[in-house]
Amino acid sequence: MTRPVDAPADLTLLYRGPLASCDYDCPYCPFAKRRDTPEQLRADRAALERFTAWVREQRAGSLAVLFTPWGEALTRSWYREAIVRLSHLPQVRRVAIQTNLSARTGWLAAADRGKAALWCTFHPGQTPYDRFLARTRELAALGVRFSVGVVGLPEHLAAARRLRAELPREHYLWVNAAEGRTYTDEEAARWTALDPLFPFSRHPHRSAGLPCRTGESVVSVDGEGTVRRCHFVPAPLGNLYDGSFRAALAPRPCPLAVCDCHIGYVHLESLPLYDVFAGGVLERVPAVITPPGPADAPHTGGEIPVKPFQRA
Repeated sequence: MTRPVDAPADLTLLYRGPLASCDYDCPYCPFAKRRDTPEQLRADRAALERFTAWVREQRAGSLAVLFTPWGEALTRSWYREAIVRLSHLPQVRRVAIQTNLSARTGWLAAADRGKAALWCTFHPGQTPYDRFLARTRELAALGVRFSVGVVGLPEHLAAARRLRAELPREHYLWVNAAEGRTYTDEEAARWTALDPLFPFSRHPHRSAGLPCRTGESVVSVDGEGTVRRCHFVPAPLGNLYDGSFRAALAPRPCPLAVCDCHIGYVHLESLPLYDVFAGGVLERVPAVITPPGPADAPHTGGEIPVKPFQRA
């Protein structure tokens, strides 16, 4: 049992344990995958149980947790069980996970669906379209908060358009710019017609020296409990389990030249995304949904003006 450690008020934890196995093999995925051995899976389960025990022991402030696994976690029972348990803790205000939605969804009936949420990625070519769409309808019927998205590759455009047409209008469909890909204005316009926020993903954001919530109210935690400001800055701030991270929490500028991943740049104070995603930052659900519109002006760095969200 870990020693109780009071957490700062309103702390967000991005947890990524050692799990690296996935049931998909997307060629565009930047994460190096492995086939986890039974020993590695046991180590991952033990690390997750230690983390959830720490969350359970907290008494000060509130916590939000986003699981960002290297692989697919919801095919593992211990992640499903952890989400259910955490969702019922009074100190947890949100628990969410990134998933390819290949696993069954019925287990969410046992969760507090006012707190549990999913960030779902559709991978054409890895799963039948109809099965994926059926899973989103199961989530909607359960009353689970979720977003759905795709990687903005040309071969995904037709499937993304079909998905946008068949998803209920109240469910946001996001588009991630493919890593290393440059989009012409014409290409960007096609994706922005599906996701009005695609301009935020189209180009990396200049971040050097700019204020960011990571390292103050948002931190990354690995399976050993090492705390870093985010997944992209390797310098440790301390350890979760001995409480040494707490003294390091403070406002600080970003040390990197650019930030090009949503789970990083969403926390930049120079961008308006905490207002856009108010109440849904972890699961990537905007506060209000709008029908997709025309492309915004080409992005040249810094902030991007986007039309206010209006409910359809």
